[in-house]
Amino acid sequence: MADAQSLPADAPVPDEIVHSVLIDASAEKVFAVVREPGWFINDGEYREHEITTSGPVTHVVDPVHGSFQLAIEAHEPPNRVAFRWLGGGLGEISDAPNNTVEFVIDPAGTAARNRVRLTVRERGFAKLGLDEAVRRRNYEENLHGWQLELDLAKRLAENGRNGTGASVPGEDAHG
Repeated sequence: MADAQSLPADAPVPDEIVHSVLIDASAEKVFAVVREPGWFINDGEYREHEITTSGPVTHVVDPVHGSFQLAIEAHEPPNRVAFRWLGGGLGEISDAPNNTVEFVIDPAGTAARNRVRLTVRERGFAKLGLDEAVRRRNYEENLHGWQLELDLAKRLAENGRNGTGASVPGEDAHG
């Protein structure tokens, strides 16, 4: 049986990835997680990042994965945030191909106040201009990675960064 987290060998690389997860938390708590530039740069375990902003570009340094450039494309608390992002070593975000990552938070079910659906949509694989094998590898890594990241967002929103469900300093619910 084929792995659901990979493409058939003869299939073209899609331009986007879409994943969703249900979270038992308010939209404000989920937004407090996903609004942080680069929160998703990790291995499914939250790490503090060094974050600096220079004009429209935010530089995020992860202690494991290195340096990334992001630009905020949309910031609509508590329902939507979108970033353009570029991995380290590929040039400047302003003049290099990059992907857009959008997080949308929608009410889910009848208890909409305390249950939401978080959807991530990453677009732009087709324009990366890398050869087919590199695009395929990047797509498949991100396809798997977004499941890890959405699971992390769920844990953070439901349990807080300290794992107790209580807010910690700097983790307010307002955008």
